[in-house]
Amino acid sequence: MLGRTYEGQRCSISRSLEVVGERWSLLILRDVLLGISRFDDLQKSLGITRSVLSTRLEHLVEEGVVARHRYQRRPDRYEYVSTPKGLELWPVLMHLLDWGDRHYPQADGPPRVIAHVDCGGRMNSDLCCDRCGERLAPANTENGSPKSPSRR
Repeated sequence: MLGRTYEGQRCSISRSLEVVGERWSLLILRDVLLGISRFDDLQKSLGITRSVLSTRLEHLVEEGVVARHRYQRRPDRYEYVSTPKGLELWPVLMHLLDWGDRHYPQADGPPRVIAHVDCGGRMNSDLCCDRCGERLAPANTENGSPKSPSRR
């Protein structure tokens, strides 16, 4: 997380960075929005240490970006789901993904493909399905790589 060194910055971007500006926070939120909700699954997907993941999730919960729900007792196990506040960041993350694919392409194609569940079309730069034109959101998409099945 960035330190609060923005005394002279009166800007919504600097205030937003306090919540989601740390690299792991954005990647955690990406995975939660794409359907990965359990701690162990997030850790495996991200390759992050348990302590860093725990700290970042706690911060996102405190900020109301994700919510923590118990899905099992004895032992207690929790899943993390996006709140409406977190869901509002979906277009930001998807535009960032699209920007990265265009400006930093990989030789073997995009590492993550966002596909429309209903028709299999891919997300275009307007965050719509390139086949049917429907506006895409976490509820009607799945993600994966061109070489592997969806993770949702």
